[in-house]
Amino acid sequence: MVVGVLSLEVLFPYSRSLKDKRQHIKSFKDRVRNRHNVSVAEVDFQDKWQRARIAVAAVNSRPHDVEGVLNRILNEAEESLGGTIVDHRIDYF
Repeated sequence: MVVGVLSLEVLFPYSRSLKDKRQHIKSFKDRVRNRHNVSVAEVDFQDKWQRARIAVAAVNSRPHDVEGVLNRILNEAEESLGGTIVDHRIDYF
């Protein structure tokens, strides 16, 4: 069994409130959960309205499948999250 975790640090430069930021994050979380069957959570900077850390976890018996899913999610985040990804990291357990 392989567990992969994608961590994204995102900057929302045009966000004017926590509500703005959370709308972008909720939309992204719902879309990714439905398309890829993964777990998604905002794990840091919950009280900052222009910054967020989002974690995505995927589990599979094949490492290649986990890697593929997390890379697709990273690409999707770069295109449609509504913010700028300033850092990302993928860890495997």
